[in-house]
Order: sequence, then structure tokens, then C-alpha cells
Amino acid sequence: MSDCIFCQIAKGEVPARVVYEDDEVVAFEDINPQVPVHVLVIPRQHYNDIGDDVPEALLGHLLAVAARVAQEKGVAETGYRLLTNIGEDGRQTVGHLHMHVLGGAKMPIRMGPAD
Repeated sequence: MSDCIFCQIAKGEVPARVVYEDDEVVAFEDINPQVPVHVLVIPRQHYNDIGDDVPEALLGHLLAVAARVAQEKGVAETGYRLLTNIGEDGRQTVGHLHMHVLGGAKMPIRMGPAD
């Protein structure tokens, strides 16, 4: 999708602080980090969310890359959170499948207020 910011990042059309990339996945620093380590892991191909007929192999690869990022960012030992928001009620703000790797601080039980 030409107007999707994450597709543009995946294509290198929009700059990002990339921490990992391969033929299928890109991981980059969030521009508005909520904790000391906040990295987004996205597939290069556009999928709206996890329910968008994403191949199981790609989902597994996203998880493996998230674990690798956590290791490389130094939060694997102390713990981290993997999060994906789906749809409006799930607080998804960018309509491109992505996982948040969050760490470097004790995680709250809730990430924010429930409206």
C-alpha cells in the first residue's frame, strides 16, 4: 500500500532506525518509545493485522525476530513484553501488522487506561 507508513519504511522510502532486516521482516525503533527499549517488528508485505490470512511461517518468523531483537537490545535476560494491537478497540494506530518489543523497565499490568 503506497500510503502505509510501515510499507514506506520497509521499502526504505521513509527513514527509520532499523535494528534488523531481512527479505521478509524489518525491525526498527519506535519514534515515540513507551519504555527504554521499544522496537517494532513488521513484515515487509502489507497485512492489516494478524487475522489478515498471514502465513504461519511468517508469523513464526516475526516471533523469532522479536526474540532476536530482545536479545540484541539486552532485555531477554530481565524480561520483555511482546504486543500486537488489532483493530480500533485493540488500539491499533497503524493498519499494518506489527509487533512491539517492549523492555528495559518493569512493565505495568496495564499499558494504559481502558476507556
